[in-house]
Amino acid sequence: MREVGYTLVCFPLAIVGFVYVVVALSTGPALAVTFLGIPLLATMLVGARGFGTVQRALAAEMLGDRVAPPRPLRPRSRGVMRWVRAGLRDGAGWRACVYLLVKFPLAITNFVVTVAFCSAGLGGVTYPVWQRYLPVQHDSAGRPHRGASFGTDYFLDTWPRMAMAVAAGAVLLYLARPLIHGLVGLDRLLIRGLLGPTNRQLAAERMHELELTRASAVDDSAAALRRIERDLHDGAQARLVSMAMNLGAVREQLATADGDSLDLDRTRSMVDAAHRDVKEALVELRDLARGIHPPILDHGLEAALESLAARGTGASSSTSTTTSGAGGQPVALHVDLPQRPSAAIETIAYFCAAELFTNAVKHGRADEIRIGVIGRAGRLRLTVVDDGTGGATLEPGGGLTGLVERVRTVDGWLDVTSPPGGPTRITIDLPLHA
Repeated sequence: MREVGYTLVCFPLAIVGFVYVVVALSTGPALAVTFLGIPLLATMLVGARGFGTVQRALAAEMLGDRVAPPRPLRPRSRGVMRWVRAGLRDGAGWRACVYLLVKFPLAITNFVVTVAFCSAGLGGVTYPVWQRYLPVQHDSAGRPHRGASFGTDYFLDTWPRMAMAVAAGAVLLYLARPLIHGLVGLDRLLIRGLLGPTNRQLAAERMHELELTRASAVDDSAAALRRIERDLHDGAQARLVSMAMNLGAVREQLATADGDSLDLDRTRSMVDAAHRDVKEALVELRDLARGIHPPILDHGLEAALESLAARGTGASSSTSTTTSGAGGQPVALHVDLPQRPSAAIETIAYFCAAELFTNAVKHGRADEIRIGVIGRAGRLRLTVVDDGTGGATLEPGGGLTGLVERVRTVDGWLDVTSPPGGPTRITIDLPLHA
């Protein structure tokens, strides 16, 4: 039905676009001898971009086929003549004109096929309903008949013949779908080839994106190293220094004191402090190692997410089940991964899920959280949905922006749907193998 609606909407637009291009290509050269001809042609070429914008919007809205726009027209310097020269050299405008010229016969063909097959098919399928309202006709022998006729003596007025009409209508409707789909598919190819960016532009944009992701990966690695160094310096290293000082004081006291002057209570307290520092340093080192690569990921992403959900709720969680623990937040976890992702992808997916889970609990004040992971066609789709307060946005410097930068390093993307009042739905798409 979307393709039928797209065909009907595009038909009048194709007529207007065809007339526009014909007028532009005829009026501009015809007035070239005057001062207005060349500027008028450049203006109308730039105006053809508008038709391309409308066509891309229709394809995105009605067909779900999103095509990136071409580069905007940017004259190298200011001035009317510079703009006119840029307009005449605008490849996107010329390609839009070619599309509008080719679109016109394609739109006519698609419109005729759609209307003919759909109307005839629907008419045949519903023929027994409206057959009774047809006027009475007479055959060559003078006998009355009520129904559609083929020639002078063949009328569709009996049940077997009406069943044939219904069958013929069903066949037409069955054939209409692949025909319309093929014609609309040809239009999609034209939109991608003529109304989108060129291969050179795509390559340049891809190169620019790779440069940005490379810089983001380098910055992220540098920030991670600084964080590890800071945590080691301010945490475990300080604990170990304190332990060394306490043990040094105990050693000195044991070396200088005799049996009668030894203060056992002070020695015991210093040994206890050193023991406490060792345990705290081990905890900090364990947390630091888990932040680099959680050991549970060695058993796969599914086991890691189960552990994450269990820690979050205080209960155990399993695939495709819902659990609730002391925290009160039920967690529904569903994992469908026919193929195990690479280690880098598992790590990114796990940390993204952990960050989103924490945001849902602390900032969104969610009562229920659903985590889903699906692997299909070489991609991994992670979805986290909560019933919290909503309002999550991609703000510069925010946590979600950091996740965007992280997934971009492996050619992934992140989408946020979080209206005020909730629910919040965050989708992350990653390749299965980086």
